[in-house]
Amino acid sequence: MGAEKEYKQEPAKEIDFVQVTESRSFKKLMHDRKKFIVPLTVFFMIFYFLLPILTSYTTFLNTPVIGDISWVWLFALAQFIMTWVLCTVYVKKAAVFDKQADEIIREMEEGGKRQ
Repeated sequence: MGAEKEYKQEPAKEIDFVQVTESRSFKKLMHDRKKFIVPLTVFFMIFYFLLPILTSYTTFLNTPVIGDISWVWLFALAQFIMTWVLCTVYVKKAAVFDKQADEIIREMEEGGKRQ
């Protein structure tokens, strides 16, 4: 409830979306998002698919680490931890992207300055 933003309900000013996409600040936002999301996604996919690949084609993960607990169990637990950590990192970074987007909206509402 508290995370929702309230925007002024003034008569909507026509925004030129072509001008928005050509602005330097929008291009910087898109570059920053891509620079963050692509490596995070690649890491997640590799880490996620590594478990089934390693358990299917190797026996390394079957060796015990502590008592009867094998590397497979530790790897699977690490996947849960990794998911929560990546979600937390993404949520915090998304807040930064939201601020950049709000700044772009404000710029366009004030007259569409190109920066």
